[in-house]
Amino acid sequence: MVPTTFAATLTAGIVGVLTATPGWTQSVRWGSQVLRQPTGWYGSAEARAAADRVLVYQSEHGAWPKNTDLFAPIEPAELKKLGTSGRANTIDNGATTRPMRFLALVHRSAPDERYRIAFARGVNYLLRSQYANGGFPQSFPLRGDAYHSQITYNDGVMARALALLHEVARGQAPYDLVDDELRNRAAEAVERGIDCILKTQIVQDGWPTAWCAQHDKSTLEPAWARAYEPPSLSGGESVGIVRFLMSLEEPTPEVVAAIDGAVTWFQSAAIRGVRQDRIRRDDGRTERVLVSDPDAPLLWARFYELGTNRPLYLDRDSVFRYDYDEISYERRSGYSYHGTWAASLLETEYPAWRETHGLHGP
Repeated sequence: MVPTTFAATLTAGIVGVLTATPGWTQSVRWGSQVLRQPTGWYGSAEARAAADRVLVYQSEHGAWPKNTDLFAPIEPAELKKLGTSGRANTIDNGATTRPMRFLALVHRSAPDERYRIAFARGVNYLLRSQYANGGFPQSFPLRGDAYHSQITYNDGVMARALALLHEVARGQAPYDLVDDELRNRAAEAVERGIDCILKTQIVQDGWPTAWCAQHDKSTLEPAWARAYEPPSLSGGESVGIVRFLMSLEEPTPEVVAAIDGAVTWFQSAAIRGVRQDRIRRDDGRTERVLVSDPDAPLLWARFYELGTNRPLYLDRDSVFRYDYDEISYERRSGYSYHGTWAASLLETEYPAWRETHGLHGP
């Protein structure tokens, strides 16, 4: 069976995959592309060798680390160090859900009991990490600070967890790797998650709008995340939430109202006549700027001020600003304050969803 601790991992007969694997030519790199390969690749020797390495990185809690190349060889000492690091048990940045999906794809083409057990351990991890109110923190076990413990929509954390659990609950390949008891628990977790999404949707003037990047795990109110991520309406993370809600086969009237409200807000919050560009300064530095362009595609700000819906910009000093040019080079070059996030949602996905569900008219 799959080892449950890092120490056990080192003594369970898979030490060979910790370091270089003889004869393995790695053509696919770890990242989002590992889930987009031709079906035949997942049964290849390369994919199986890669899956064996992914197993090594699973923690004793059933999670995987973020910002880590799970296909890379790793020395035993570094593996143990990773196991005690703050990033070892998280669903942030695609951690845990991506390796679970990868293992499921490999198992479908090259069945291996180790992959199935590791996937089931991942499902259990997601279920244990969920709060009773349906929300998910970005790290579990909880680390004691608000940022890692609040209900987290930031970077798609909660949307990814719920999307995977939803597919597990449906029991369709390649995610049909758990027993009925675990599948039923996944379905219950999804229902709690949907309830949390509906309760955290920010209402303004009686109308549902968008969500904050993080919400208080107890009060469900919009909450601070990092110093430059204030209580606000999110023009980025809210898109992923809407897409998850639109994936539900039989949306309730409450879910339909939440989707319609968010889309209406996206339409009103769009920034028009401006495009984001990169310019090279005289000192050689390249940074993001906003440039007037009447033909520019619609843009959305990462943050909108609660109550006013004004695009909001914060630096590491947490000061509210309304002019993007006032943000430091370090943040403008290293953080996405704008994006075309909702463009395809408004243009194609939402109209198609309404048509699918027979929702006509305003």
